[in-house]
Amino acid sequence: MGRINRRGSPDSPVYTARTGDILVRVSPAYSPEESSPDTGRWIWIYTIEIENHGTDTVTLVSRHWVITDARNRVEEVRGQGVVGEQPVLGPREAFRYQSGCPLGTPSGAMRGTYQMVTAAGEAFEVEIPAFSLHLPGARRRLN
Repeated sequence: MGRINRRGSPDSPVYTARTGDILVRVSPAYSPEESSPDTGRWIWIYTIEIENHGTDTVTLVSRHWVITDARNRVEEVRGQGVVGEQPVLGPREAFRYQSGCPLGTPSGAMRGTYQMVTAAGEAFEVEIPAFSLHLPGARRRLN
């Protein structure tokens, strides 16, 4: 999705975490049109905004997700960049993207980290806030 153009659904919860000068916001939403509860498949779409509030340019090089379903089954996902990109964020720049997660239960939670590197070559981790995946109208809580 590229650079931020602020918009979003007013009814979606927003989860935030700040690591040093990097702020991460997540807004998850259930996707009924892509889900198939009859076959045990619930699809969640999440929008993530990453903001660099610092003075150094940083590059997001990889990600690590921990996905937990309602039966406490855990899946870990690691990969390069996000949505096929390794975004470079200069001072006061932001990046926004959207991705999805299938679950075998109607609810769950996700959390994770981004591995980033400064222009000077210093590597560091950035927290992705834990966020709930619960059907609309269901009680929201982290698993």
